Amino acid sequence: MKVYFIGAGPGAADLITLRGARLLAAARMVLYAGSLVPLEMLAHCHPEAEIFDTAQLDLEQQQACYLRAQQQNLDVARLHSGDPAIYGATAEQMRRLEQLGIAYEIVPGVSSFTAAAAALGTELTRPAVTQSIVITRVSGRASAVPELEAIEGWARHRASMCIFLSGPHLKKIVADLLLHYPPQTPVALVYRASWPDQRCHRSTLERLLSEVKVKDWQLTTMMLVGEAMANAPGVESSLYAANFTHRFRRASVRKRRSPAKVIASVSENPIPKPGDVA
Repeated sequence: MKVYFIGAGPGAADLITLRGARLLAAARMVLYAGSLVPLEMLAHCHPEAEIFDTAQLDLEQQQACYLRAQQQNLDVARLHSGDPAIYGATAEQMRRLEQLGIAYEIVPGVSSFTAAAAALGTELTRPAVTQSIVITRVSGRASAVPELEAIEGWARHRASMCIFLSGPHLKKIVADLLLHYPPQTPVALVYRASWPDQRCHRSTLERLLSEVKVKDWQLTTMMLVGEAMANAPGVESSLYAANFTHRFRRASVRKRRSPAKVIASVSENPIPKPGDVA
């Protein structure tokens, strides 16, 4: 038997990976984080699967499920919201599985920070603006954030920041960010990214708190901040520039052609199919 830690994605039932859905459909025991994973996700489960909501179970009770599955030789699908590598509380489970001699595998998922960026229709890295993303959170009751990783410290870099569970702490977060980011820096709040009740609000650091009520953005709210989210034109990547050469395409030195001529050229020289000899 094996335990599969599966990233369920940010919320939408169809944002689970194909591999995750396949393993979920085959497992006869399923443990899922009911406070964060929607019930619609369970539609992927095997009709005879035994399903447990881990929001109601402590770690010892979850371990008991793994032990019973081991005794019955049942594969287990352990559903975690987003990606198991980020705030998944998976490390302690994996340590216990190793002690019990139970094999496990991690199946990555779509994180809520990328789903939030998608909801906003934005890219978090832009040439000559920022090439780094800080993924962080503020201290909570379940686990504290080390002092060296405080929001104010990360803000010094002015990189794009994705701050998980930011809703209850908006005033403190904005104050810390303004110590280093310019007041006009773009910021956005995304509540329950990809869920049916998803909400988004775009603003700037100097205006945000005057435009929203903190009580409306509690629990699963992601804050995204950084100049990369600005809609202003900027430096374009060289990747698709006509004068840029890489191993798959040589730079063109010809005069700029009209879109119609470009389309005609592509039609005359179709893209080779996989397996075609170059």
